Amino acid sequence: MRSRYTAYVMGHEDYLLANWHSSTRPASLDFNTPPQPQWIGLQVISHQQQDEEHATVEFVARYKVNGRAFRMQETSRFVREGGRWFYVEGEQT
Repeated sequence: MRSRYTAYVMGHEDYLLANWHSSTRPASLDFNTPPQPQWIGLQVISHQQQDEEHATVEFVARYKVNGRAFRMQETSRFVREGGRWFYVEGEQT
């Protein structure tokens, strides 16, 4: 989760797409449409591994847009295939 957050902060589309499960991966990500968020922090609230191939991570990401602060809370699902973890989807709460 921390590496995905860092990739969003740095605008590393290739990394994000490479670690996104093929069943839910978009064709591309748009980092150029205004307004651009200024990411200011990540807090991992919990993580749980259901079995050897499935896990969830709940987190809060904080950011600013035009000087106004926002927070995004999400529970993300991950699956492990071939020894690698892939982001599947997230549910914002």
